[in-house]
Amino acid sequence: MIEKGSTMNRTVKAAVSMIAITAMSIGALAACGSSSASDSEGKVYFLNFKPEAADQWTALAEAYTDETGVTVEVQTAASGTYEQTLKSEIAKTDAPTLFQVNGPVGYQNWKGYTADMSDTEVYKQLQNQDVALTDGDKVVGIPYVMETYGLIYNKDILNKYFALDGAKATSIEDIDSFDALKAVADDMQSRKDELGIQGAFTSAGFDSSSDWRFKTHLANLPLYYEFQKDDVTEQPATIKGTYLNNYKNIFDLYITDSTTEPTQLSSKTGDDANSEFALGEAAFYQNGTWAWTDLEKAGMTADQVGIMPIYFGVDDANEGLVTGSENYWCINEKASEADQKATADFLAWVITSDTGKKALSEDMGFTTPFKTFDDVETANPLTAAAVEDQASGKTQVSWNFTMMPSEEWKNQLGSALLEYAQGTGDWSAVESAFVDNWATEYANANS
Repeated sequence: MIEKGSTMNRTVKAAVSMIAITAMSIGALAACGSSSASDSEGKVYFLNFKPEAADQWTALAEAYTDETGVTVEVQTAASGTYEQTLKSEIAKTDAPTLFQVNGPVGYQNWKGYTADMSDTEVYKQLQNQDVALTDGDKVVGIPYVMETYGLIYNKDILNKYFALDGAKATSIEDIDSFDALKAVADDMQSRKDELGIQGAFTSAGFDSSSDWRFKTHLANLPLYYEFQKDDVTEQPATIKGTYLNNYKNIFDLYITDSTTEPTQLSSKTGDDANSEFALGEAAFYQNGTWAWTDLEKAGMTADQVGIMPIYFGVDDANEGLVTGSENYWCINEKASEADQKATADFLAWVITSDTGKKALSEDMGFTTPFKTFDDVETANPLTAAAVEDQASGKTQVSWNFTMMPSEEWKNQLGSALLEYAQGTGDWSAVESAFVDNWATEYANANS
């Protein structure tokens, strides 16, 4: 997600200009199958978007170097700083040979740096080549993860609630609409002492490590339904905000039936929400399949978690989880031919070797779009639930936040949401940030 996550958290997450670097330059440089090499034979520098997968990418780079001798450096941009970090790094002599964009809108900033990937193994191994990012006949980006998000729920807490006298639902199947979700969440909040929780929902934190969940991922829902209604398939110059009342309704749930007072949300982090959920302090947690790694590290087991749609009150009977990608690998066309080849070879190894497949599917918890993963069974319960949801016949909500006109649009929306949550602003400011600022930012980006 150029959020996260976007992810999704594929993925946005910090408004600071510093970068968190996970870097490792490993081993003596050697050509594949050769006992000696020099820099002229190619090296790889990957600027990774996903902070939650930084350690796993570093370990994968080390494994590849141990096996081939090829130097692979991994640097990870801090949450929310990927674009500015890439702008800084791409200007250097030793620029990234491998970077990522979030889709057609993000691609426009980097179209002068994207090599044609039509002859690469990662393109050839796509289960559906239509998901590749193209510019005319040129294949400019390959999605390496398909991610899903929704409302993660704690089965133990919900089962305890279902057993209470007067519970508004008796099973997870009963929570199948916004109205049902609200009835359950409101009741859980009023009986939180009985349940031993601090709130129905984890904190809707607006620290930059968390606010992307609401200004981007939750904001996808009103965009999705508006674009679906109006048959919008390309980034529009203006939007109507048709479903902003639905957006308000679900956001109101997040901030009223919560572990945290609304006045405290500005400082609450993504780690706070993860911890609250893992410790059993809340039943619901808006996040995605990528969150399982952190939840597992915090002590949760696979049988404790499930994931449901973010019921929006529009087409609840048919609404599935939100599934898509904003994580496209791009090879730097301005890198040397040797480095471009080394980078393509590294990507091929990542999606075909047992080591690479395990890293992506198990260690990082990704659902990948490659044929080479057909034999891989996931240990991620959220991914398994997402696969079941895709096979259920429900309509998967697509990722439309890749059409958002700018990071500034998201930031303005996030600021308005926080002001509203804290009681220092009203919903009309959110509407203006959503609708009016879209036109402004689109015009700025396309002037």
